[in-house]
Amino acid sequence: MSSPDTEPKSLYQKREPIFPRRVSGAFRNLKWWLMAFTLGVYYITPWIRWDRGPSLPDQAVLIDMANRRFFFFMIEIWPHEFYFVAGLLIMAGLGLFLFTSAAGRVWCGYACPQTVWTDLFILVERWVEGDRNARLRLHRSKWNGEKIRKTAVKWSAWLLIAVATGGAWVFYFTDAPTLAVNLVSGQAHPVAYITILVLTATTFFFGGFFREQICIYACPWPRIQAAMIDEDTLTINYRHWRGEPRGKLQKGEVVADQGDCIDCMACVNVCPMGIDIRDGQQMACITCGLCIDACNDVMDRIGKPRDLIGYMALTDEVAEIAGKEPKSVWKHVFRARTIMYTTLWSAVGIGLVVALFMRSDIDVNVTPVRNPTFVTLSDGAIRNTYDVRLLNKLGQDEVFHLSLTADAPMRISLEGTQELSVTVKANEQKTQRVYIVAEPGSAAATADRTDLRLWIEQNGSTNRVYHDTIFNGKGK
Repeated sequence: MSSPDTEPKSLYQKREPIFPRRVSGAFRNLKWWLMAFTLGVYYITPWIRWDRGPSLPDQAVLIDMANRRFFFFMIEIWPHEFYFVAGLLIMAGLGLFLFTSAAGRVWCGYACPQTVWTDLFILVERWVEGDRNARLRLHRSKWNGEKIRKTAVKWSAWLLIAVATGGAWVFYFTDAPTLAVNLVSGQAHPVAYITILVLTATTFFFGGFFREQICIYACPWPRIQAAMIDEDTLTINYRHWRGEPRGKLQKGEVVADQGDCIDCMACVNVCPMGIDIRDGQQMACITCGLCIDACNDVMDRIGKPRDLIGYMALTDEVAEIAGKEPKSVWKHVFRARTIMYTTLWSAVGIGLVVALFMRSDIDVNVTPVRNPTFVTLSDGAIRNTYDVRLLNKLGQDEVFHLSLTADAPMRISLEGTQELSVTVKANEQKTQRVYIVAEPGSAAATADRTDLRLWIEQNGSTNRVYHDTIFNGKGK
């Protein structure tokens, strides 16, 4: 028989649900405002209208997968302009590095979707079941009529939020009012229903049940952030040199050799991650600041100075222990690393803005036909063939005139027409086959290759673009 000490033990610790206590204060108010703002932007944006004319959608923000375009108010991004999307992603990454370097995981604590929706779900849970102690009692009680009723109401509210979340997402990919009618009438595409179902399920379970486990086990950022943080980064810390040793204390009471921490557990009870900040910096901490609000409230009630728990850097900790004045917040925020990130972020942003305003309303791409490289005509002339792709981004049908310039004289013709013009419909592209001929014995015909420039000009306008290519001769 095996003794209890030799029996195999599970390496998995069963999760204990976390029921954060309600708290008031500056950081909690900031989180409320940011939650309202981010949720408002997410849910309302697909319904904002923007007049682009009769031939384009009037939804302000639209990812038009069918026509391979992205609309953002007055900006229209085409597939070949994906570098704009890449630039925005680079800016997002640099911005995340910047904020993390300056103030730790502020993104996780205030604006991450997992944090925002978890806060919303906890708010609903508190409305239905009560504050922390009431929720704990209900969780530990046996199933009865009250527990079934409150759980059903809570889950129903969560499900409505989850459905609204999944529904709002699909509205970004097609006209929102039309899709809403089709969803209700059952006429929407199956992909829309599947997407809503998947997002509803993930929102319901991530915000309602998994919560801090997503941040600790699923999200890679807590493991990456260490590379972004240094001794000058502002993070949430417990001033142990001021708080220890802990002990119970009444208002106005003075106990010799006792720190300011009265071990009330307020900082632990309000933490959405269920950690004790007094144990030092931990990977699970999302620097949301709720423990600061809770501790400051307790310090006010017992007549002790605030900021026993607060934002501070490692250099501040060393300075305060030594009895010196810590650095100002601005010296932590504006230092070499953050200035470098800000410079890179600004450079990418300025580059995107310049590229946005410099791009043309006419896009052209010229592809020489390589099989064969050239054709010798009956009179000895040399002909090259090109496929010219024209993209009309002007919002209305336009006629474009084609011409060329080169060091040697050559003539140009278009397949299927005697004219040197081609009509391209609004917001569409057209591929036109073009023939360029060098006369017999000319420099272009006898040379290996000749540089030439193909011009495309909007009819009746000075708006024109060009594309450089080469003409292949038979050589000597």
